[in-house]
Amino acid sequence: MPKKALKKYFPNPQTVQDHPSLQFLGPLLHEPNLWHLNRRSVSRAFFVGIFFAFMPMPFQMVAAAFVGVYIHSNLPISIGLVWISNPLTIPPIFYFTYKVGTVILDLPTRPFEIELSVDWAMTELGAIWEPLLLGSLICALIFGLMGYIGMRLFWRWHVVHNWNKRKLKRSQRAT
Repeated sequence: MPKKALKKYFPNPQTVQDHPSLQFLGPLLHEPNLWHLNRRSVSRAFFVGIFFAFMPMPFQMVAAAFVGVYIHSNLPISIGLVWISNPLTIPPIFYFTYKVGTVILDLPTRPFEIELSVDWAMTELGAIWEPLLLGSLICALIFGLMGYIGMRLFWRWHVVHNWNKRKLKRSQRAT
């Protein structure tokens, strides 16, 4: 993995741990896997970040951070991947999850437009919340697992690829 390239974009763990607004977390932020880039913590971070990106809830980053701390995933990646669902991607993502929910619940699809307003949330969300929530949960689990497994496989491939490159260089130097 390009660890050095990624680390320069990550916050300094000591700065985050010493931040006054995070003092209530105490020693929870001192877990090494929250900041290290290793196969386990990054794979878990992909699951957490992608899972919460598909959940229609406020404060997705906070939820991802708390779950990430609990399961010892890489915290910056867990929080950063939540931004898969951003103001540009929220409508297609949640429309897709709504369609998945209607198929599973065998409900007719209602035409609606997603608006980021309180008025829309009070009127439309009450009618579509069941298929939206079920579809979001199923998609979150499926895509989160795909991210987890994909990252584990990519990490393994990268390590084997580097081993083979080093092995080839050693054999070329020996001859």
